[in-house]
Amino acid sequence: MNNQSLNKAHWSFWLISVFFLIWNVMGVANFFMQMNAEMVAGFPDTHQAIIEGRPLWATGGFAISVFCGALGCLLLSLKKAISCYLFAASLLGTIVTMIHTIIIARSVINFSIGEIIVMIVLPLAAAAFLLWYSKLIESKGWIS
Repeated sequence: MNNQSLNKAHWSFWLISVFFLIWNVMGVANFFMQMNAEMVAGFPDTHQAIIEGRPLWATGGFAISVFCGALGCLLLSLKKAISCYLFAASLLGTIVTMIHTIIIARSVINFSIGEIIVMIVLPLAAAAFLLWYSKLIESKGWIS
């Protein structure tokens, strides 16, 4: 076996890259929807309370999270190792956003278990996974 065949990406690389690119593009779309007052008016009360009470620093974290995540996934699919840095920024942005969601918003909103999973656990897990995965495949030589 030559070195090129050892560094060839597994089929799961493409599945993960495309899945999380779609995930993060949906996050970008969600960000733009949350910036539109008419759209926010149609959201559930718990979502409206979080969005309307979100300070600028948490909105900035949300923007960093979704835009760095989407760009990171695009670069990951192009096999660029710089995606690791974008995923690190995305995870930090997600954490900043969740600080507001968990600590501040929790004091006035009673989340259901489904809302906790969808709004808090999944975004954190996805961002952490993408950072871990990009570092893993970089060490395998699949991205450079």
